[in-house]
Order: sequence, then structure tokens, then C-alpha cells
Amino acid sequence: MTNDSRRRSVPTQETDTQPEEKERRSNGEQRDVRWVQIRLIPIWLRIVIVLVLVVAAAALGSMFGFSVIGEGNAMDIFKRETWQHIFDIMNGKE
Repeated sequence: MTNDSRRRSVPTQETDTQPEEKERRSNGEQRDVRWVQIRLIPIWLRIVIVLVLVVAAAALGSMFGFSVIGEGNAMDIFKRETWQHIFDIMNGKE
């Protein structure tokens, strides 16, 4: 779906046109027009927004899992000791 309010017409560039064609255009004939969509949010900004949302979702999911399911303190998830303990359990050191 495209929204026509976000489209603008841009005249095509004249390349290798015949002199007769230029005369017809100057006599009132309509020029070829192509539509170019203008993005409201640039692609690089979309990528940054998605990455920020992924990091936020991972942090919130870890906090929820550690505090509700694991019955710990939610802010302990940001401590290095917590992650070291988790990796020790995963590697079989404890």
C-alpha cells in the first residue's frame, strides 16, 4: 500500500532527446513524470531504532525472567557477578 500524500512528482531528465521532441514539449505537450516516494524515516534511522528496541527487549526480558521466574532482584541482572554465576552454571563449573 502506498500513500499518495507521501509521493512527489519529479520530471524526468532530458537525455539524448531529439530537437523535434523538445519543440513539442515547448508547444504545451505534457512531459513524462515519474513518482518518487519520500521516506519520512531514513533507513539508517530505522536500523538504529530496531537495534535499540532489540536491546531494550533483551534487558526487560532478562529483568523479568530473573526477578519473577528466578525470584531475584530485577536490578541484579546488570551486575557482572550475576552473569559470571550464570556462565559458570552453563559451563558446569558449579
